[in-house]
Amino acid sequence: MKKHLKHLLLLAVTSGLIAIQACKDQTGDVNLFSIQDDLNLGAQTAAQIEQDPTVKILDSATNTSAYKFLYDIRTAILNSGQIIYKNEFPWRVRIIRNDTTLNAFCTPGGYIYFYTGLLKFLDSTHHLAGVMGHEMAHADRRHSTDALTRQYGLSVLLDVVFGKDKGQLARIAVGLKELQYSRKAETEADAFSVDYLYPTNYDARGAAGFFEKLIAMGQGGGTPVFLSTHPSPDNRVQAIHAKWLTLGGKVGQTYPAEYKTFKNLLP
Repeated sequence: MKKHLKHLLLLAVTSGLIAIQACKDQTGDVNLFSIQDDLNLGAQTAAQIEQDPTVKILDSATNTSAYKFLYDIRTAILNSGQIIYKNEFPWRVRIIRNDTTLNAFCTPGGYIYFYTGLLKFLDSTHHLAGVMGHEMAHADRRHSTDALTRQYGLSVLLDVVFGKDKGQLARIAVGLKELQYSRKAETEADAFSVDYLYPTNYDARGAAGFFEKLIAMGQGGGTPVFLSTHPSPDNRVQAIHAKWLTLGGKVGQTYPAEYKTFKNLLP
């Protein structure tokens, strides 16, 4: 009997390990959601956000120059050779008109949003590229579904993915703007931002510029949620510079004049 029980336990453990291995995605991490689930959740959430009358999205048809600037940065990052789901995710960019919010976020599946408050706060193109790389890393490394699973629970998210709870989707759409990632996810997104920018013309330390400006203004402790307060801004600047040095320390372009022109396009 004991021998039979031992075999059953061994079979259960082996089956569990196989199941976990089967859930690993291209990043090597375990994720219970498929890429199609990320796409579905991202598309549903994007639609929910843009149907919200309190969210003012700048029209891409009448703000073509501003959107072209953002898409050129996005395309450079996609062509870096570092994005795993370059062709699977839409990587669509939208601007939210709100000058009081220093924020950016990316849904699962690659729908990227920038608030005008953040865009007007930054000083150069490589700063924006660094922030964009950070947000794209959250989607490409699939941090969002991990964070959402921790926040809402697996069963709730599955109901949303399969369209069983549209009310919950509305709450998730609101929550995505202030989604709290783990320390590991934030650190990883910072590092991948450097990886993404390094093969481009942009200086790969762009994400550090945002923190450096906050620190200079004495606001290190009030870092917006989109780049979480942990680890500290000082530590994140150091980590970004250290990562850049491991890649060779290539000094890229910052393009402050071009960025000033871009900011003048914003309402």
